[in-house]
Amino acid sequence: MKPVRIFRHLACEGPGYLGEFLIRNNIPYEVVCIDEGVAVPETCDDVSGLIFMGGSMSVNDSLDWIEKETALIKEATEKNMPVLGICLGSQLIAKALGAKVYPGANGQEIGWHPVHAVKGEEKNAWIAGIDFSNEIFHWHGDTFELPENATLLLSSDCYPNQAFVVNNTLGIQFHLEMMQDMVDEWNVLYQCDIEKGRDCTQSSEEINRDLENRIRQLHKVADVVYSAWIKCLA
Repeated sequence: MKPVRIFRHLACEGPGYLGEFLIRNNIPYEVVCIDEGVAVPETCDDVSGLIFMGGSMSVNDSLDWIEKETALIKEATEKNMPVLGICLGSQLIAKALGAKVYPGANGQEIGWHPVHAVKGEEKNAWIAGIDFSNEIFHWHGDTFELPENATLLLSSDCYPNQAFVVNNTLGIQFHLEMMQDMVDEWNVLYQCDIEKGRDCTQSSEEINRDLENRIRQLHKVADVVYSAWIKCLA
């Protein structure tokens, strides 16, 4: 199998548990470190799928790599190649497919918040098997409109558009890839986000509460979502 190509936009927002999942399922992958100045490849013909991680920047920023990544996403979707976008990555997918991305009205959604299946999608193969009693980790302030022909899968009370799918392309606004050390690091690096937060922002203390168990439950949700996506790689 050709490798999966992962685009990392910040050193602290790497593949985390997603990398462990791919290794466990014998799926080779490579990481393109945009944060280290690595150029965006001009084609996706040499890989089996594309994954776009998160980042604190906006897809509306004037950054050369954003334009190149959205072009690559558009190329991949036209070839029906599996694409996965996480937080910023989901917003890149939305932009590449012609949808608007903009700051959310409820301020930043930070911490452990539940998501729920959109009515009528409870048995959708992409999310079937998720235990919705498990809280999901969030850290974002932007949101997106749905691309044309997209199916909305998941919502939260703070942000209605949390996960969507278009053919083999899946965009998720939240972070299933988190490891305990990643949460600890974000709590320090992004403390200013917490300090200016509103109703959808949790305190550092709440984010850290029962963290080991929350991470374990988060990975159960990740296993469902990631398993559905890697089926497309075949």
